[in-house]
Amino acid sequence: MDYMIGLLDSLLQDRQMAQLAFVMLMAVAVFCLALAGMFLMSTLFHPVRSRLHNVVAPEAAEVAKESPFTPFFRSIAPHFLPKKEKERNRTQERLIHAGFRNDNALANFYAVKTLLIIGLPLAVFFGLRWVPGLTNLEVLQAAAGAMLVGAIGPNYVLGKMIERRKRKLYNGFPDALDLLVVCTEAGYGLKPAIQRVADELAVGHPELAEELALVNSEMRAGVDRVDALKNLADRTGLEEIGGLVALLSQSLRFGTSTAESLRIYSEEFRDKRMQKAEETAATISTKMVFPLVLCMFPAFFVVAIGPAVVGLLDHFQAW
Repeated sequence: MDYMIGLLDSLLQDRQMAQLAFVMLMAVAVFCLALAGMFLMSTLFHPVRSRLHNVVAPEAAEVAKESPFTPFFRSIAPHFLPKKEKERNRTQERLIHAGFRNDNALANFYAVKTLLIIGLPLAVFFGLRWVPGLTNLEVLQAAAGAMLVGAIGPNYVLGKMIERRKRKLYNGFPDALDLLVVCTEAGYGLKPAIQRVADELAVGHPELAEELALVNSEMRAGVDRVDALKNLADRTGLEEIGGLVALLSQSLRFGTSTAESLRIYSEEFRDKRMQKAEETAATISTKMVFPLVLCMFPAFFVVAIGPAVVGLLDHFQAW
């Protein structure tokens, strides 16, 4: 307590104001703790929820595996959502691209982000209290850095998860396209072909197989084929899959041969992939300049010019 008051006193330059600020902070902390406990108790011991758990036995077994803080977390998560609809839609789209299609994914993401923004600075602040030799300014700077990490960290991790999932989908897309061409040329319809490709890719490329199986499930549920394919493009976010979806939509709309359209797109995709590989190979010479200059050339100069330099030094020492 004395440490906190001293820290506030160094910031406010007023002992009385520091004590008042400390009392206010403690009051806010106690209020938040009491509110959290109230939400937790009302969620865990709600009579209707308890009776439903007893009636629905299979769901009760699944709920028993969850953490006791999960209902409380779900109840307060919607309060952390941003007010702007555009920002919510953009974050929801990124979560879908990362594979989080749950209804609570958006609320959980912002709840975790808010908890990190609040929890990391507090953990750093109270953790550095036991480190000797640190000034109050350094402690505040570390807490500010932890707050910045809590604000940027979830977005960074989400971006990496999106890149990894898109890479897996892109790696499995050529195999899926070839299998789709073979199935359609063998006489399969679009829905049986997609289901067969999803079954074949379940081991090698489970992410893409899951997306294709979801498309087939939407078609069986009554969703129009064009809308189901557009949903696939929206969920994946890949330009290649979006092009395939546009091609299949046009083929279904105008009644052209699906197998022929898929074969043409497969050839175009191979050409595009080859051009991308050639473009990447063309940049290797430029990228190799820095490793050569920093690593290879110094060692080469030491081996090539080193004996001459040693000889010159011996010659000058002889004089």
